[in-house]
Amino acid sequence: MAEGPDIARIASLIGDPARSNMLLALLGGKALTATELAGAAGVTLQTASSHLSKLEEGGLLTLRKQGRHRYFALADATVGTMIETLMGFAASRGHLRHRIGPKEPALRKARICYDHLAGDYGVRMLDSLIAQGAIEAEDDALRVTAFGEHLFDRYGIALAPMRALRRPLCRSCLDWSERRAHMAGSLGKALLSHFTDSGHARRIEGSRIVQFSPEGERRFQQMFPTVG
Repeated sequence: MAEGPDIARIASLIGDPARSNMLLALLGGKALTATELAGAAGVTLQTASSHLSKLEEGGLLTLRKQGRHRYFALADATVGTMIETLMGFAASRGHLRHRIGPKEPALRKARICYDHLAGDYGVRMLDSLIAQGAIEAEDDALRVTAFGEHLFDRYGIALAPMRALRRPLCRSCLDWSERRAHMAGSLGKALLSHFTDSGHARRIEGSRIVQFSPEGERRFQQMFPTVG
């Protein structure tokens, strides 16, 4: 038996269709009940409970108790990044599940990926920051430049507290719909919060779609002008 991390166990946990649907439902960053996740997976509550126990034991989910209620969420941001990266990889190889509907264009335009912005707007944001010289990219590694420090400070985004966290400040995350990178990490979360906390963007209830107001659209375009 080969020594090292047991990727086969993680792959088997994610590979089950019901469990993968549960993980995708939690990719929006919200904690959900077992009943809600059973509906997302298309299984009975008893079967869902078994799947959730396995995911929790595997370190992919965490259980939160609030009074008599029990909620499940992704264990941390790295799980969300892993799921989104797998989605991007599957899309790049042509492995897609099509569900055509009116929400699809909005989902591809701007959506939440655990706690940061993904979709066309997420990719545009990273491209623009690189073009402006605020972020340097080398392969999948991202680094904030001295100009970036000044720029984010101007936007009211303090980097020092984020650097004290165990979570990476910024990292590349493969976008499944654009098949290019958007920004994850503490900075990615802060940039999305910059718009949601001000009311310039909001998450559509029951969906991962992020909808910008007209003023939010103008603010986004001002902060992240189109490259080229």
